[in-house]
Amino acid sequence: MSQSRIPFSYRCCTVVLALCALLVMGCNRGSKKTSAVQPGIDYSAVVSPAFDADSAYQYVADQVACGHRTPGSEGQRRCADYLVRKMRQWCDTVMVQSFTTTLWDGSEVPGKNIIATINSRQGADAIKHLLLAAHWDSRMWADHDPDKANHKKPFDGANDGASGVGVLMELARAIATQPLDVTVDFIFFDVEDQGVPDWADTYEEDSWCLGSQYWSRHPHVPYYTAVYGVLLDMVGTQQPRYTKEQISRQYAGNIMNKMWTVADALGYGSIFINSETDPILDDHYYVNRLAGVPMIDIVQNSRGGSFFEYWHTMGDNMEHVDRNSLKTTGEVLLKMLYGDYGEK
Repeated sequence: MSQSRIPFSYRCCTVVLALCALLVMGCNRGSKKTSAVQPGIDYSAVVSPAFDADSAYQYVADQVACGHRTPGSEGQRRCADYLVRKMRQWCDTVMVQSFTTTLWDGSEVPGKNIIATINSRQGADAIKHLLLAAHWDSRMWADHDPDKANHKKPFDGANDGASGVGVLMELARAIATQPLDVTVDFIFFDVEDQGVPDWADTYEEDSWCLGSQYWSRHPHVPYYTAVYGVLLDMVGTQQPRYTKEQISRQYAGNIMNKMWTVADALGYGSIFINSETDPILDDHYYVNRLAGVPMIDIVQNSRGGSFFEYWHTMGDNMEHVDRNSLKTTGEVLLKMLYGDYGEK
């Protein structure tokens, strides 16, 4: 997340102070109390469908095979068609929220938020919704590539974009086989990763996450709300490491604590690190602040400051996506969902 995709501690002080001011103002207005860890649940023993790592990996590869998923490209069109077709296999309803948005340089581009829903088990409380999200676009510019000749070239975005979507697609397949006592909404946000590149002589905070900004202001269902949301971003790295970033803690701290508890119960405590870290500007920021849905961000946070070694470079390809990493995040989510809303 250059600018939007770089940990905030790497940005200029004025940007950090401005965001902190927004967070303080929004804390009392936008935050909601969310359900804490349910006492007595042994999450390791929760009955849930299996997460197929090979399938999730294939879904990532299929997206990459569509080509660069940049706004207005043929790859965007092909991948949107693919995602809609696959999600219709498992979900009750699938829709495309088309929109036009303006990039940092003033150019207008088309976006497609893809929204799919699995309705709750018959007789359950269909009013309750959970929101699972990821972005599916790939960045136009490899502006962090070590070779400056690549700084204005698009790249595959296998981890940064496709990995989170691949995990959610496998979750949809699994949940369809064993319904939950809640409605699950999947949103694949578009035009997330097209913020101001490092080589541009300008900076605009809100140039990132344009699809989630649009949806948060224009939800697909009037007055949409959800018990909580989980955002996945860059969850396919070969050395996964997730920390408790500040925006997630502020708006949905109980949900974050719950997910870390589930991860620890499954033996993933060395991946879901119990460490509080700086805020990251990602789709969850706008979903929390504008839509009022308490959402956490599960996002790679490697030691040393960058998200992962190949972030925003030509090396963000399938060679550097790990099946086991996809499975780790998927298993934790499944156990949490079925611990809360599975058949008792």
